[in-house]
Amino acid sequence: MRSIFDFLEKRFVPIAAKIGAQRHLVAIRDGFVAIMPLIIVGSMAVLINNLPIDAYQNFMSSIFSDSWTSFGGNLWNGTFAVLSLFIVFSISYNLAKSYDSDPLAAGIIGFASLMVITQSAEEAWAIPYNWTGALGLLVSIMVAIISTEIFVRLLGNKRLVIKMPEGVPPAVSKSFAALLPGIITLSVFSVIKIITVAIGIVNIHAALYDLIQGPLTEMANTIWSAIFIAFINHFLWFFGLHGSNILEPIMQAVYLPALDANMTALANSTALPYIVTKPFFDAFVYMGGAGTTISLLIAIFIATKRKHMRDLAKMGFAPGLFNINEPMIYGFPIVLNPVLFIPFLLTPVVLTIFSFIVTAIGIVPRTVALIPWTTPPIIGGYLATGGSIMGAILPLINIVIGVLLYVPFVLIIDKIEAKKESLAEN
Repeated sequence: MRSIFDFLEKRFVPIAAKIGAQRHLVAIRDGFVAIMPLIIVGSMAVLINNLPIDAYQNFMSSIFSDSWTSFGGNLWNGTFAVLSLFIVFSISYNLAKSYDSDPLAAGIIGFASLMVITQSAEEAWAIPYNWTGALGLLVSIMVAIISTEIFVRLLGNKRLVIKMPEGVPPAVSKSFAALLPGIITLSVFSVIKIITVAIGIVNIHAALYDLIQGPLTEMANTIWSAIFIAFINHFLWFFGLHGSNILEPIMQAVYLPALDANMTALANSTALPYIVTKPFFDAFVYMGGAGTTISLLIAIFIATKRKHMRDLAKMGFAPGLFNINEPMIYGFPIVLNPVLFIPFLLTPVVLTIFSFIVTAIGIVPRTVALIPWTTPPIIGGYLATGGSIMGAILPLINIVIGVLLYVPFVLIIDKIEAKKESLAEN
């Protein structure tokens, strides 16, 4: 077992670390992190409007009349409904910042590039809002990366920089320095739009969604893809790599549209199409943080009386309630601990399978709200499923399953520690 770990640490970890630090993936991840508060606000607005409790709905209507849902609707229109517009700016900004270029100018050019390519023959003077939300994420991500790469390289060409006389305010000088690079970048996207229309692709959003994003979202809704995400995330964590951050671009680009589809279906009182979404993992699997470490903490209190282990668990319990588990990951430690390798990877996979099955057969509702990742277990399940009691019961059951999986391995660690103490005394 040790030799396998050594091999993976030497061969796999450096490759995974390079992928996790890749400039464009980091920009996508940071771009989504920057707008996460807006995503949560929009998600909660849908939950406020469509909480499936008759007494709540009747109460709100009696107090504020039937138009009370316009409050939440307005919040959704300004957040989730224009998600792709925010993300193109945010990713462009972060990517240009990684190049030590002008991030604000890059963000503006990225947004303008998206507008250039978004216009269609049927909607020449209107923004097609059906593609400004989660459905347009793929195009926004691609435009952000391509436009910023072009703009940053052109901005670094001194021959394209318009120099202003001394005494001109710095903000004006910077804007003129970006003028020619910006014109060229936008012209590239204008040519792309002309070519796509000429070959019969009037709506590039719809074309790429049908070709790539739609099939990916459908494929990601299978139990096998959910198992893969749960496994690879914790496999990376075990070797000290931040699996959640490395996979964040995939989680956002694939699972946010699935959540958006569920929210739309909830608002229209139709069947929710997707089981696997980002809050599916946050509410039912990553309780206490990666590895469902809330279960490990409870297992330590149950299975050992060893003081230093219990002290570590006490120290990690308060942050663990808010899904912060670095004290356990690096302090216990879980990283490269051969005894915990099996339960740390097995527990999330088992809980993913169990949660998928009970959701698929209708015992637990499908998720409809994006919750902050620091939302405590059980509360997160209740909110993510739109206020369902079964959504709160499932995390509780999952925690118990996790404890049962961790306890045998905690007992093994306890015996190992006892042997170490005995050898030290002798």
